[in-house]
Amino acid sequence: MNKEVIVIIGAGGIGVAIARRQGFGRTVLLADFNETTLASAAQSMRDAGYAVETQPVDVSSRESVKALAAKAAALGSVMQVINTAGLSPNMAPIEDVLKVDLYGTAVVFDEFGQVIAPGGSGLIISSMAGHMMPALPPEQDQALLHTPTEELLALPFLQADVIPNTVVAYMIAKRANHLRVQASAISWGERGARVNSISPGIVVTPLALHELNSEIGGMYRAMIDASPAKRMAPPDEIAIAASFLLGPDAAFITGSDLLIDGGVIASMKTGALATPA
Repeated sequence: MNKEVIVIIGAGGIGVAIARRQGFGRTVLLADFNETTLASAAQSMRDAGYAVETQPVDVSSRESVKALAAKAAALGSVMQVINTAGLSPNMAPIEDVLKVDLYGTAVVFDEFGQVIAPGGSGLIISSMAGHMMPALPPEQDQALLHTPTEELLALPFLQADVIPNTVVAYMIAKRANHLRVQASAISWGERGARVNSISPGIVVTPLALHELNSEIGGMYRAMIDASPAKRMAPPDEIAIAASFLLGPDAAFITGSDLLIDGGVIASMKTGALATPA
C-alpha cells in the first residue's frame, strides 16, 4: 500500500502544530536546519503515536532541498508540503534573511513541485510583514514573480547596499513569498496540485519570544496593543487554518494568501499603527 507522506520543513512551534494536526495515520517527514530541535520534535511525535521520519535540511541549499524531496518521494505519495522555515529580522543580516526567506522558499516550490502528487497541496508559512510595505514598483513585482530562482538574489533591488535594514529585507522576502505562490500555482497546477500561503501575525513560539525580548520587542508589543484582537495567537490557530487550506474543502483555492494577524495590518492601513519600516 502506497503511504501518504506529509512533509514539514521547520520543526518549531507552528511546524509541529501542523504536523500533529495533519500527520496522524500518514508518514510525517520532518525536516529542520537545527538537528537538536529536529530530534526532539520527532521523538515527541513518535511518543504520541505518529510515524515520523527525519532529515536535516538547509532551505538555502538547492542540493539539500532536492535530497529532502527525493526522500519524501521514496517514502510514498507526497500529498502535503508545509514550509515553515525562516529567519526573523533580529536573527541574521540582510543577505541571510533574503537567502533563507526569499530564495529558500522559491527553491522549496521548485523542488517539491517535481514530486507533489496529483491532488496534493503545498503551504508556505509566510508573515503579515508581506502586507506591511507600500506597493512595490510593477517591474519589481514582475521580477519577483518571474525571475528564475537561481537569479533572484542577483536582482539589483535585493542587494544589501540598497535595502536599509533587516526589517525591510524581511518584508520584501515575505512579499516575494506571496508572488512565488502565485507563480507556483501555475506549475503545481500542471500536476493537479495546489499551493497557498498563510501570513501569520505574532504567534506564541520561542522565535516570537526571542523577538519580544530583543531590541525590537517594543515594535512587537505596539502591534499587539494596537490590534483589534490585542493578543498573540497560539500555534494551533495557525494549524487549524492550514488544515483547511491543505484539505479538500479548499480545492478551489490556489495561489492565495490568508492573513491571520488579529487585525495588525488593518490597524496599519487605517493609521492606528505606524508601519515598522
